[in-house]
Amino acid sequence: MHTPAFPGADIPVDAVPSEILADALAPLIPFVTDLFIPRYQSCEVGRWRLQVVPLLLSAGYWSPARLTRDTAILSRREVGQGYRTWMSMTPMEIESQEIGVRAATGHTVVMGMGMGWAAVNAALRPEVTRVTIVELDPDVIEVNRLIGLFDQLPADIVAKIEVVNADAMKYRSDTPADMLMTDIWLPINGDERMEQSRAMARNTCARYVYVWGQELAIARRARGLGLDLTHRTVARIAAEFDLPLVGLDCPDYPDLIARAADKWLREV
Repeated sequence: MHTPAFPGADIPVDAVPSEILADALAPLIPFVTDLFIPRYQSCEVGRWRLQVVPLLLSAGYWSPARLTRDTAILSRREVGQGYRTWMSMTPMEIESQEIGVRAATGHTVVMGMGMGWAAVNAALRPEVTRVTIVELDPDVIEVNRLIGLFDQLPADIVAKIEVVNADAMKYRSDTPADMLMTDIWLPINGDERMEQSRAMARNTCARYVYVWGQELAIARRARGLGLDLTHRTVARIAAEFDLPLVGLDCPDYPDLIARAADKWLREV
């Protein structure tokens, strides 16, 4: 007896090639990460609104679409445009920051607070001794206070964290940054961030840097040069950017860049 077919299809499941079946079932698999996901609650401060969506299907940065539960979304009200999403706890947001989070060490400076996810996960790393969060908008800082972001962390982790209300492009660190994470832009795709990240790296004397969306900037430059994405190409482009980017030593980094570019790279 044949296994029942997909609803509305004439082909039995056991006759479907395994790779097609895997792709079809992938969205039904919940997204899982070993990184800390804070508990978020809905609130509004000024132009900012944080909502929690019970069930959401969303694409990853380089992984297939996955189901997420109680997904927090931070939006800002724009004049004449309604609300625009600035950050969300979706697979795309998590995967697009986790290389930087996992590389955090020593004194880590995070430019742009968002919902605090990257900063608190950096602070949770034993290799990190101090986290400085630089956020321009005091209402964003207030959103994170209202939801009790730091209340969810052990006292010794909270003691590592300092929030500074300042302009990321002007902020100068009192001590050199061992790791700098820059995430002040919307959307993820745009090459201006590399020049701006160089300025932030100079101001913080950063030893290592992770730029949100750096994969797309690398892919765009590779396309412009007509080069395939290989470790040599990635290293060459990183040298052009004149930034000590982390992630380049990941064995599958060129493949991850290609997968992210296929999903998210748009001409700007």
